[in-house]
Amino acid sequence: MLHQIKTAAIRAQDTIVGDAIGAAALMVTLVGALYLPGMF
Repeated sequence: MLHQIKTAAIRAQDTIVGDAIGAAALMVTLVGALYLPGMF
């Protein structure tokens, strides 16, 4: 099972990096949207 996980991670390495960047962008947008009403 560990071998399968490693193989899948190696195959999808570029996708994982892109997904992590997208998730970080969504979190920044969410935090910004939550703080925005408090600024005005």
